[in-house]
Formats: sequence, C-alpha cells, structure tokens
Amino acid sequence: MSRDSQYSLFDTAPEPKRPSVVGSTPTTEEVRSLADRMPRSIRLGTSSWSFPGWQGIVYDRKATQSHLAKHGLSACAKHPLLRAVGIDRTYYAPLTANDFREYASSVDDGFRFLVKALAQVTDPHVRDAGGRVGKENPLFLDAKFAVEEVVAPLVEGLGSRAGPLVFQFPPVGDALTRDPSRFVDLLAGFLAQLPRGPWYAVEIRDRELLCAEYVAALASAGASHCINIHPRMPAPRRQAEVAEEAVRDRLAIRWMLHSGLHYDEARDRYSPFNRLVDPDPASRSIIADLAVRTMRRRGETVIIANNKAEGCAPLTLVELAGEIVARLDAHGDSSGDETGQDHRPKKN
Repeated sequence: MSRDSQYSLFDTAPEPKRPSVVGSTPTTEEVRSLADRMPRSIRLGTSSWSFPGWQGIVYDRKATQSHLAKHGLSACAKHPLLRAVGIDRTYYAPLTANDFREYASSVDDGFRFLVKALAQVTDPHVRDAGGRVGKENPLFLDAKFAVEEVVAPLVEGLGSRAGPLVFQFPPVGDALTRDPSRFVDLLAGFLAQLPRGPWYAVEIRDRELLCAEYVAALASAGASHCINIHPRMPAPRRQAEVAEEAVRDRLAIRWMLHSGLHYDEARDRYSPFNRLVDPDPASRSIIADLAVRTMRRRGETVIIANNKAEGCAPLTLVELAGEIVARLDAHGDSSGDETGQDHRPKKN
C-alpha cells in the first residue's frame, strides 16, 4: 500500500460548512449621530425582524426569513437606533417563559419588547382559519387565563426587558360598539384582576370605543391606550387628545399601515421592504411631537413601526429619529436622560 493510499487514524474529511450567522450592517455617521442624540426614554423599534430585504440596512448579508427569525434578533438589536422590537407571534399562540428568556438573552439591558397578547383573550369570537367569525369565545377577557398564559411567562422570561404588553382588540362587532359602556365594563373588570407591575396597553380598532369611559377605565388601572396608526382609527393626534390621561406617563405607539391600503395590498406594494415607497410625513410629525412631549414629562415612549407603514420600517425610524432630534435642537432641549434612567412611574 502506498503512503498516499494509507488509511488515516483520524477523519480528515472537511467538516460540513456551517451557515454563517447574520450580523449587523455598519451604519452611517448620520444614523450614529441621531442615535447618540436620541433621548434614552424614547425607544424605537420594528414590528418583528425576519425580513431578508433589510440586507444592507440592518443585516450585513443575505439571509432567509427562517434564518433571520432564529438568528436575526441580536443583529437587529445592535443597530444604534433600534432599542425595541414588537413580537406579534404571541397574538396567535402563546410563548413559554423559556421562549421569552431566549429573546431577552439576545439583547442588552436597555432594550424593550412590545408583546401582543393572545387573541384568545381579546377577540370576542372564535374565528376559522380564514378569519371568519364563529361562535362566542369563552376565554374573551378571562383574566385567569391571561395571567397564566400571557402575563406570567412574559414577566418571568423578559424581566426588566419587558415593555408594553398590548391587548389588541380586533373589531369587536356591533353588540359592543353600539353600547361602548358594556365593553368598558368588561375591560375594567379584566384589568382590575391583572397583577400590578407590568406595563399594560390596550389597542382598539373601533373608533366608537375611544370614549371618556374607556380612557377612565385605563387610567384607573394604570394602563395605557396604545396609539395605533391604522385606517380604522382616528388620527394619532386625535387619539392622544381623547386618551390624554391614558398616555401621559407611558406612551406606546404602533405605526401599522399606510392610509388607504389593506394589509395584503401594502405587503404586495412594499415587498421586499427595502425602501420607503409611500412616505407619510404627516404621521411622522405627529408621532415625533407626541414622543417629545412625553419625554418632557419624564415619561417613557416605545414606538414600533411596521414595514407596511411606508415600505421599510428601519428607514421609517431613521426619518422619525431625525424629526425627534430636530425638535429637541429647535427648542434647545438636551435628551434629558442621558444616563438611560427608567422614568416609568412606580406601581404599588
């Protein structure tokens, strides 16, 4: 047997090539400057992070959606302007404390997660796979179920990185919109049974429910109204005016959908979500005003942008950060909280 043909005592076959883990793309000096000048109490974030079209904007290489879903969060969180993120999958199925703990381990202490609560808690109807309304939902506003399946795992898993827990109500139907007081009574009873401490926010999609009684119920429970930019709801400034007492110290905003578009239309129009297609300067201006106002009250703000708002959520937030910083500069404001101190009001 020749030397070249001898068997080796060791396996010399090359190891299978491991897929490279996506990293964070370098940002421009302009973006880094905006991040340095942003108040620490205002956190900007995207609605999820698994978008291949963000290559060169957030991510440093091409990656599949499934790869980003598993490995993209830590790279997304390294973007200097992105200090929050929305988790939407929790609307459809619960996550365990370990699931949340894994997310929390991917980000630093100053990062916050906005988490949507299970639809089983907030939808008065059971729906089929196509979203069609069926029978009444027996778990609608069931506080015991919400605590066990939503609140407890989130608190245990995310700890100090937990931001707003958003109870998003879909359109609830005529039975409740014709008599908003009935909805308010159910909501007030539900919130009263939740453990104090977490930041609870409520998002509605029926403008009829945005009434004084609704705001009073939120304020009484120490909960926030989540301002959502969505065609079904009044303009964000109007929401803030009506819900003044429920957005004073903790401001949660979800910039979801461009006016006049449905979700499927926006998805098809904006995919692959790598540029601003339909800039919305009016909404951007209002959001910046509200964020700065809350900062001056020493409150905390979390703003989540969706790709379907303007075409690319990270680029939307860069423009928004520019608006916020411009307002601070124009009025001679400093960020007011450079130390990153948490100004959230304490709960008993």
